[in-house]
Amino acid sequence: MIDISAKLLENCTICPRECHANRAMGELGYCRTGNKPLVASIFLHKGEEPIFSGEQGICNVFFAHCNLTCIYCQNYQISRNSSFYSYWLQDYDEIVERISAILRTGIRHLGFVSPTHQVVQMVEIIERLKKRGLNPVIVYNTNCYDNIGIIKALEKYVDVYLPDIKYFSHHLAEDLSNAPNYFTVAMAALKEMVWQKGTSIGIGSDGLIDSGVVIRHLILPGHVHDSINIMKHLEEAFSANLCISLMSQYYPTGMIEKGHNMDRIITKTEYRSVLDCMKKLGFYRIFAQELNSNNFYCPDFDSNIPFTQ
Repeated sequence: MIDISAKLLENCTICPRECHANRAMGELGYCRTGNKPLVASIFLHKGEEPIFSGEQGICNVFFAHCNLTCIYCQNYQISRNSSFYSYWLQDYDEIVERISAILRTGIRHLGFVSPTHQVVQMVEIIERLKKRGLNPVIVYNTNCYDNIGIIKALEKYVDVYLPDIKYFSHHLAEDLSNAPNYFTVAMAALKEMVWQKGTSIGIGSDGLIDSGVVIRHLILPGHVHDSINIMKHLEEAFSANLCISLMSQYYPTGMIEKGHNMDRIITKTEYRSVLDCMKKLGFYRIFAQELNSNNFYCPDFDSNIPFTQ
């Protein structure tokens, strides 16, 4: 099994792009991230699914940069691999101290957002927290463009997997996210996640999740058929016992290029079509979003609290 340590950065094959950059020596590969952590924001987030945040919220660590380049990314301020801001955190001690301060207020969930390209750094943060006597529920919030070997190695660190399954169509994945073979890669990673955690959800006495897999999917305007194909394949590969969060929060950011027909929010009919398909397939553990949710998920990462709470 892979050992998640700094040695992985010497010839990087951490994500499916396997660009072989020597990040340990400062060489920058696809994600333009070296051997130090690169954290854009740490804050108490109250906008996640209720079983993650409850009334108090979840401590979310937003890693900067990404191994995808989604043209519609709502977090584009921090996910573009060409971007860098001096206030981003790169010091482990400062990162761990900020997380610790939030966890010590009674928050018991720690989410790592876009962690795929920084799993080495993520594990180091977790280990340092343990040395401080802090053992939060770890949530791996990923785009699911993950190598299966890395997911296997994460079993002892991650309590909850929160994969965002984006595409069924390989063409769509390449066109919108420059992600070759996305669905095949994502399904392999997801199968390992489900093998580790099962399809059931572990819930604590406070009603919040302790373990399991919650799958997210964002419906894109004009691509309902792709969403329906995803749902059909999820039911076939696993069962309708999966917990799925069906998101309607797409909105066109200023980064959307012309020619993609993505310059609108999704319609009620589009959302209902996917939701009805899920119910016909037998899915019953569904988190559904209000159609006006796109108004509440327009983050500003220049702010200390990027999301409207």
